[in-house]
Amino acid sequence: MNGNYADIRAAVERLCADFPGTYWREHDRARSYPQEFVEALSAAGYLGILIPEVYGGAGLGIEAACAVLEAIHRSGCNGAACHAQMYTMGTLLRHGSEAQKQQYLPQIAAGALRLQAFGVTEPSSGTDTSRIRTTAVRHGDRYRINGQKVFISRTEHSDLMLLLVRTTPRDHVAKPTDGLSVLLVDLRAAVGNGLTIKPLATMMNHATTELFFDELEVPAANLVGEEGKGFSYILDSMNAERILIAAECVGDARWFVAKASAYASERQVFGRPIGQNQGVQFPIARAHVQSEAAALMVARAAALFDAGEKCGAEANMAKLLASEASAAAADMCIQTYGGYGFAEEYDIERKFRETRLYQVAPVSTNLILSYVGTHVLGMPKSF
Repeated sequence: MNGNYADIRAAVERLCADFPGTYWREHDRARSYPQEFVEALSAAGYLGILIPEVYGGAGLGIEAACAVLEAIHRSGCNGAACHAQMYTMGTLLRHGSEAQKQQYLPQIAAGALRLQAFGVTEPSSGTDTSRIRTTAVRHGDRYRINGQKVFISRTEHSDLMLLLVRTTPRDHVAKPTDGLSVLLVDLRAAVGNGLTIKPLATMMNHATTELFFDELEVPAANLVGEEGKGFSYILDSMNAERILIAAECVGDARWFVAKASAYASERQVFGRPIGQNQGVQFPIARAHVQSEAAALMVARAAALFDAGEKCGAEANMAKLLASEASAAAADMCIQTYGGYGFAEEYDIERKFRETRLYQVAPVSTNLILSYVGTHVLGMPKSF
């Protein structure tokens, strides 16, 4: 992430300068969507950075996308409002038909269409994706969808959604992950016609929702790839999601470290800067070390992804290390500021809440450890 993208990072930082802490605090209090920020990123082409040039995008790799998101978060902004616009289209790009790609990708690249809702998680299944209960049954040239999703972000601010559904019952397939399919849902037509969206209030302004499907009809032409193979289709997008969110966490960690070190150098107590005391200085230094180590793993995962090599382990480890580094840096920053760390005007408490999410989503720390324990180290599965 400290590679050849200094020009991109600098340009993103200039854009972010137009969206200071006051902007984010206002949206945080109102729990409103940062529309102007998203539009600025779209207009600059950053949200279409991973879409090939033939479809109107920048045609760059995930390392460049990491540079964008890291810079956004290091600047004190929040890319969660729109980061899925970067990677959700990956399933469509890799597995969609040429007709689907021609129809949607140029508009997504231009920001005319938003594809930033990814419908996977359900109340009863959690991280056990093989047990999702939302079904899609084919009737002629349409699928009828019934079920429920939860913690699906940005649904109210997206035109399209990638939806994972079960098209063959779990007890009728050889492997639990067989029989899952991906459908592209036009939310503009779906809401009120079988889809109900219920906003969920959370500790951070994340525009997350609960979805209810009741006989929602979706054209069979909106099936992405082959029926029953959807689980494998979303894995690449999941790896991209983990790498990009890890980059955001690195940006958050660097923001906290910069804030804390500057404050500790200026704040005078007992006639000396508090940063002169090792009890204050060392936690800041440790947070810096942790964040830079995490950045190296993010860069490693991104390089493997761009090279088309397997990167599941690296993507998971990058996300774990970066999310823990940002959370530790956030805690350190509040401790360094003392009472002022809880005051809204410093933005620390807001970003503390925002970055804490990423030890839980989009995959929990415990599930990552289970993956490493079984898939990397070869130990027996616990479930």
